[in-house]
Amino acid sequence: MKVDRLVSIILLLLEKERIGAQELAEKFEVSPRTIYRDIDVINMAGIPVCSISGVGGGFEIMEQYKIDKKVFSTADLSVILMGLSSLSNMIRGDELVNAFAKVKSFIPADRAKDIELKANQIYIDLSPWTGNRNVQPYLELIKRALQEHKLLSFAYLDRAGNRIARVAEPYQLVLKGSQWYWQGYCHKRNDFRLFKLSRTSNLQMREEFFTPRDHPKPQLNFSDILTTLQTEIKIRIHKSILERVLDYCNDEAISPDGEEHYIVRYPLIENDYYYGILLSYGDKCECLEPLRVRAEIKRRAGAIAALY
Repeated sequence: MKVDRLVSIILLLLEKERIGAQELAEKFEVSPRTIYRDIDVINMAGIPVCSISGVGGGFEIMEQYKIDKKVFSTADLSVILMGLSSLSNMIRGDELVNAFAKVKSFIPADRAKDIELKANQIYIDLSPWTGNRNVQPYLELIKRALQEHKLLSFAYLDRAGNRIARVAEPYQLVLKGSQWYWQGYCHKRNDFRLFKLSRTSNLQMREEFFTPRDHPKPQLNFSDILTTLQTEIKIRIHKSILERVLDYCNDEAISPDGEEHYIVRYPLIENDYYYGILLSYGDKCECLEPLRVRAEIKRRAGAIAALY
């Protein structure tokens, strides 16, 4: 079921007093049975559509529920356009283009300039500066597989650095922080998994269809778990890396130490990923305490130096 078709049906019902199921089916190149299912969905969404039988019958929206285009405020339309334009940076398709055009049709001419100005006040660009060039084509491929209920085959890089062939049923695309993930039912593990897009390679949509399962929402909030794992350490940094350090802590954790340096209460999880972040600061960062973390950084820096 396509969202753009539902929106188009609603717009047609708003413009016309009554329209028949067969006329809608021919217009959208689907069966009358599909149209009846679409009408049920529209009703469940809170827009009451009546069915009138007999000669001249068809579907119509109850008169007292007719939507006046003026019901959308300048702020409403600005927010909708802002969201659609932001999403279209990464996920392209006819659905977004059609939805964008239909929302614009609600904009009265006398408010167009004001709405465009407000919609452009916040710009969200989800595309990365640099990095994996497969992100956008993979997003579009997963979106197609989601719509068509087709299996995906791919290679997945595990934490040990091994690429393992997988086949999965796609269920959801997820943007968490600045990273894309997709939830799928993995045939190898016989369970739902959240796959990181940057660790996915050789992604292909197969010809086989799958019957959708009831799927749980992916676990995305790990703040409580991370809090229990974190250790607060004290580091001394040069002012040149302050901007990078602020990605991991706030101003309250930072105090000046002379004109060139700062002392920072820094949250650390003692694993390879977080030690890698500390080491990436190079000689602009010194761990002052605790001693075990200072010793571990020294050991890791020595191992790196030994390679050269």
